[in-house]
Amino acid sequence: MEDSQKAFFKRQLRVRRKHNRLAEGYVTKLNKKNGVMEHCPDRRAGAHVLRYALVAVLVVFAFKTAVLHWLGAEAYADTLATLQTGSSVERVGALVMQVDPVTARLADLAAGISG
Repeated sequence: MEDSQKAFFKRQLRVRRKHNRLAEGYVTKLNKKNGVMEHCPDRRAGAHVLRYALVAVLVVFAFKTAVLHWLGAEAYADTLATLQTGSSVERVGALVMQVDPVTARLADLAAGISG
């Protein structure tokens, strides 16, 4: 009985996963083995993936802007120099947190707004 329940729940999970993938888009294809029309999940990357990536980039820019505005340019540069001499994770963080033109412009706008 235990094995049949496990098999049922595995099948139910597979069906639910396929249903969720089909809800994101599907393509109807002809199965060449038996001639049955089947719905297959579309293999394109969904728009939600791009949306999440864009949100992540915007959050990073907002964080960099806030830290740059809060610390000031000199203290921010000192902190980056300290990070660049640290471990590999700190060096990657320093690379991500480098001041780029977008961050500098946003920090200037934040300074103008805050007074």
